[in-house]
Amino acid sequence: MKAVAAGVPSLAPFFAEDSGLGRDARVRSRAVPGGLQQGDTPGLYGGTKQPGICDVARLKRFLAAPRNDRKARAWAAALDLRTDEIPGYLDRLTPVLLRHDTLALNHDYTKGKAVPFRALLQAGIAILVDEKGLPSVKCSCGNPLRPFEGDTSRISVTFKEGNEKWQGYDRAEVVVVRPAPRKLEHITLVDVQDSGRGIERPVGTTGEADADFDATERRAVPRLAGTTFGEASRLLADAGLAVAFRGEEPPADRARVIASDPGAGAELRFGAYVTLSVTAESGTEGRTSTPSPSVSSAPPVGSRPATSAGPGPSRQPPSKAPPGSVPPASSAAPRSSAPPTATSPPPQVTNSPPPATGSPPTGEPVTSSAAPPRSSVPPPVSSTPASSAPATTAPATTAPVPTAPATTPPTPSATV
Repeated sequence: MKAVAAGVPSLAPFFAEDSGLGRDARVRSRAVPGGLQQGDTPGLYGGTKQPGICDVARLKRFLAAPRNDRKARAWAAALDLRTDEIPGYLDRLTPVLLRHDTLALNHDYTKGKAVPFRALLQAGIAILVDEKGLPSVKCSCGNPLRPFEGDTSRISVTFKEGNEKWQGYDRAEVVVVRPAPRKLEHITLVDVQDSGRGIERPVGTTGEADADFDATERRAVPRLAGTTFGEASRLLADAGLAVAFRGEEPPADRARVIASDPGAGAELRFGAYVTLSVTAESGTEGRTSTPSPSVSSAPPVGSRPATSAGPGPSRQPPSKAPPGSVPPASSAAPRSSAPPTATSPPPQVTNSPPPATGSPPTGEPVTSSAAPPRSSVPPPVSSTPASSAPATTAPATTAPVPTAPATTPPTPSATV
């Protein structure tokens, strides 16, 4: 894992660092709960009052120049594009500043090819992000970026070639970005020079259409119990709040949210984190995050209670709808059907008791023995059927007595 410091030239960049394609800034990396962040997390990225941290038009000209044809083909191949798709792709990207030391798959240009290498990008580096908030281009040199894949707990960062260990570096605070659950219309930034100023930047713009908002006002946690994880993530992002993850992937979008910590109506700072308790959808395996190996397959998400510090001080979006509040028609609802209500049929009962859960997470734990929300989880039961006596075998009299089959009360989801 190679360290890439802000403002330090790369040994084999696609374009020279001093070619005017972008400029990095001095930003101290900020701690967040958990290492995984979705691309629509409010305050994940930063900006400034001076637009133009990335010159997208110049990068487009460089890649279209005949003398750079071979370089353009290597650049496009690194991002799974054709060369004729480069202009349209660049038009959909948005310039931002990293607010956290971030892992990514970077690319050098060596012997006519894009050579990938795992990189830790320092906070303050200017990048272009795509429509789901994923890092896509390192602005100052034009290097293409791809999402980091691998075990973040096993990384070993090498600081060399002018990339000395920077002040504030903490391996435990390194961030990996995962795609937002929908295409974004706006990206909600924090001014890296004035944390009380929020920036709403339309996707595909370079700063000329920014809208400011007061980042010091508090916002209420929306009602999330009974929604799917994908829907809850969107509601939180629209409210200016965030979800943190532990593990290699966030839960599946269809995983059902049974509780949040803090609950609906609590007022938090802009960018503060809300812990969700989820259970995999019945009949599916639903990927979930796992705070520890002993926790059941669907533990609450996030590593700290929602009262932990978020990416910045409290902030309030402008009077218009917050970023992405009007998702495209294709993502207006989660992939599964509407979240079940209290009248939803319970899951099918099996003969084995629900698996035991491990140590409860920080905050308000939700285990098989805790009282779940009334509207989403039936009361717990033991593994013994409610009626263990066999049906009577006495002959019927003149009024036959129906023999009611033994019943077993429904059990809660095994993944709570």
